[in-house]
Parts: sequence; structure tokens; C-alpha cells
Amino acid sequence: MIERYTRPEMGRIWTDESRFQRWLEVELAVCEVRGQRGEIPADSLQTIRRRARFDVAAIREIEQRVKHDVIAFLTNVGSSVGPDARYIHFGLTSSDVIDTALALQLRDASDLLIGGVERLKAVLQRRAREHRMTVMAGFAHVDPEVEEAVCRRLGLAPAPVSTQILQRDRHAEFVAVLAITASSIDKFATEIRNLQRTDIREVEELFSEGQKGSSAMPHKRNPVGCEQLSGLARVVRANAQAALENVTLWHERDISHSSAERIILPDSTILLDYMLDRFTTLVDGLIVYPERMKENLERTRGLVFSQSILLALLRAGAGREQAYEWVQRCAMRAWQTDANFRELAGADPDIRKILDPKQIAACFDFGSHLRHIDTVFRRVFGADGGTDGGNDEG
Repeated sequence: MIERYTRPEMGRIWTDESRFQRWLEVELAVCEVRGQRGEIPADSLQTIRRRARFDVAAIREIEQRVKHDVIAFLTNVGSSVGPDARYIHFGLTSSDVIDTALALQLRDASDLLIGGVERLKAVLQRRAREHRMTVMAGFAHVDPEVEEAVCRRLGLAPAPVSTQILQRDRHAEFVAVLAITASSIDKFATEIRNLQRTDIREVEELFSEGQKGSSAMPHKRNPVGCEQLSGLARVVRANAQAALENVTLWHERDISHSSAERIILPDSTILLDYMLDRFTTLVDGLIVYPERMKENLERTRGLVFSQSILLALLRAGAGREQAYEWVQRCAMRAWQTDANFRELAGADPDIRKILDPKQIAACFDFGSHLRHIDTVFRRVFGADGGTDGGNDEG
């Protein structure tokens, strides 16, 4: 935001300095937890605590070369820490740091906004009391006790205050929730559409007997259900904008909202009801191709395991910058020549100085990526996790 509209306290939250500071706090928090678990030696953790720092100008300069802000940040922090920097960012990906730090920034910004709302409420209350007996146009012919009794009989709660109409902010919130739900369905549907592409073909909508996918190409099996859901989600999202426009009314009591609501409220609820039912049926009948998924993973010639090799090198004592360079060297050669990454890594002299053949082979085990699956299922489905006896090693 331009400086003209930026108050200093809020503006500081969104500076590069503050953003990198939050990134560092996230990285240090991970190190602290891993240290408590015995995964980082106590003296190394102490070194990280004491030395970890960053320089914004240096990060910007490094980013110009590596074209990656998080790597630039880690490179700069690593230069201040030394060899023990290999424990920083261990097992993480950029979004782990960015999204967690963003949550901290949003929390800080929300605290300021809540403070602003509280100050506004205090002023509004003071001015309302000041003009408690000031007369202006309004409607005062229904006793509040009658209003409360009627709402209670209907299973409703009366609004604390209203004019000729009920304030439309609550209606906007309702339609916004519908739009968010529709957008989540759109998110899932878009992923299925991508996975159903002919060149990927890892999942597929149920294709019924006699169904045709294209008027011109008999082989096509289009994800028509998901495409329909993505299209309908756009309508619900557009309706949310209209609901927001309805919040602002002349003298807080005109009926310009009414014409829009005759369309957006029925349409949004009808569409989302249909979308939920359609998507439930679609997921229930979704065809999944596990072997195709494995085949697609194997098409990378082992490149998907590059992080596993990197982490193994770091565990064995290699420096992050060196380890990254060695692994990237093999990965880029595999990328450019269609060579097998596993074979290249196994033959690389620098990597072989650190890892023996058995350690390298262990990096290419698909099973190791499932060791936390029970934890994920418990988080999503509750205490029993809907598990079927899988493992959940630490």
C-alpha cells in the first residue's frame, strides 16, 4: 500500500525486515522443537540461537542471483551461523516457512484491527449516549418485548438494533460462506480435472455405459461433472459480490438490496445444494488409478527423491550449500539428459564421500513418505483416524 494510506504500526508488520524476522522465528522454532527431540545436538542448537541473523540488503542481492527469496534468506542466515546451519530448514519446504510466518503477520495485523474496532466501538458508544434523546427519522411502533417474543416463537434471535430493514452485513457474511464453500468444491474439482488429463490419468470421473465424451473424438472421457461444478462456483462467487454491495444502503434503510436478493439468495442456496449433492456423487464413484500414479512418479527417473538425498547428506554432516549444489548438479543432469537420477546420485563422487550405497538406496523408498499418515488422518477424521492399521513413525 502507498505510504499515504499506511499507518506506521500496521506498515511495520509488512516490511521486508518484519517478514524475514518472522521467517527466522519459524526456522528457530523448528530447531528448538527438533532440539528437544534430540535431533539437533545441544551445542549446535546453542550456536544457531546465538548466531542466526539476517541482512535485508544481502538477501536481496543473493535473490538477484538465485531467483528464490527463501533460498536467498537461508543462504544469508547460514553465512552467519556457519556449519551448524545445516540443521536450519531441515525437512521443510519454502511454503512451510512462508505460510506459517504469514499466519504470524496476519495475527499481528488482526490484533491491530481488533484494537481499532474496540476504539471505534468506544467512540460510537460515547456519541450514542451523548445523543440518546436526539430525535431523527426512525420506526418505534413495535415494542421490543413483542419483537423478542415473536423471534423466540419462530426460533430466531432479534437484532440488537435495526432500522426499517435488517442490516445486510449478516446476509453478506452468509453468502460469502456459500461462496467459500463453492470455491472449495471448485478447488477439488479443478484438481480432479487436472488429474484426469490424458497425459496424467491418475483419477477419472465415472463414465457410464453409453456415455459419450466428445462429438468429434470418440476416445475422450471428459470430466464434465467437475467442469460443471467449476462453472457454477463462479456464479456463487459473483453473487457474494452483490451481497457485499447490499451492505451499504441510503440512510441505512433503502430497499435497493431487495431486487438483488430476489436473485442471489435463492440462486446461491439452490446452486450450492446442487453442487454438494453432485460432488458427493462424483467422489463416491471416482475411479482411482494407483498404478498410474506410481508410474507417473517413476517417470521422473527418481527426481522426486532429490529432497530425500539432500536431507540424508545434511544428517551425515554435509553443509547445506554444498549438499544442495551436489544434488542439484545430479538433478539437472537427469533433467537435461533423461538419465536416471538415482544412478547419477549413486555415482557422484561428492555424494559417495558422505553416503554409502545402502544409505542412498534408502532415500528412494516410497514407504518412508507414508510414516505420518495416521497423524494426518487423526487430524482430519478424529480420534480413530479412520485408520486400517498403518504406521506412524516419528
